[in-house]
Amino acid sequence: MNWLYPFSRTEFIFIFLFISVYTLYVWRTFRLARQLNTSAWGVVPKFFLRGSYLTLLIIALLGPSFGEAESELATTGHDTYLLVDISRSMDASDVVPTRLERVKYDIQQLCDTLPATRFGLVLASSESFVLSPLTADQDALKQLIREVHTSIVPTGGTDLCSAIELAYQKLLTDPSTRQNVRSIVLFSDGENFAPCERSALARLRTQNMPLITVGVGTETGASIRNGRDFIRDDSRQIVRSRLNSEFLKNLARDGRGQYIQADVNGRYINELAGVLRSLKGGAIDQQRIAVSTNKYYYFLLAALGLLLLDLIVTIRTFRL
Repeated sequence: MNWLYPFSRTEFIFIFLFISVYTLYVWRTFRLARQLNTSAWGVVPKFFLRGSYLTLLIIALLGPSFGEAESELATTGHDTYLLVDISRSMDASDVVPTRLERVKYDIQQLCDTLPATRFGLVLASSESFVLSPLTADQDALKQLIREVHTSIVPTGGTDLCSAIELAYQKLLTDPSTRQNVRSIVLFSDGENFAPCERSALARLRTQNMPLITVGVGTETGASIRNGRDFIRDDSRQIVRSRLNSEFLKNLARDGRGQYIQADVNGRYINELAGVLRSLKGGAIDQQRIAVSTNKYYYFLLAALGLLLLDLIVTIRTFRL
């Protein structure tokens, strides 16, 4: 027999109190019986009865486990490519300190929340490239994401769709992902200057690779710093970058995923982690294991039965 909990000070206290109080009760009862010139042996059966159900209650409290039952244990691998928009609009400060810095911090929190997930990292701008292939070394991934900034690639229009296609091809051609749950997460403000082919998003659905989009920024938007000035258009007006949530929602819908709005406190990371955990896929490892089950209820029912018997059956303490 195995025990779920060790025999602790609490159980010793209960036993000590029971013996002490009952010893005092028996002593006073026999003392009174001598004064009445009678017998008080009727307390003995009750002592053994109450001691029995106290013992059973303590055994139930300790969680006795015996017998074996077979259980099937399945392990599922999760592979996710994180796509980070590094266009100049991600330098907007409507999310403190900037949109990109917020994303970098939140990705590190996501890695800590999902330590068993393999993550890859793709940077999206006018050109997209893989900064990190799928890896279980999340410390290395977090170090890489800290070094990301918008000046890594030349300025130009954002092409989020090519980044999605790049992540799709990497997941599709990597043989280590075939039995795993595969997904793509895009962090962006939704500003995109290249069309997305619906056929490309349809391939994500066919391969069961949901596209989850995270909107970073606000509808009111913010200007973008450029040295001591701000980025201006051809008319010398200050450019104001705004979150295009509709575009990201449409991407998530066509990619059979989900749109999540990033908040200033990063609480959305728990929602994102919950979505990734809920994705279903094939098990990569299945095994049957024998486990012992907690049978505390047998002892609890026996103790309750004796307690009920104690309440129903009366025994004369004194025989006059």
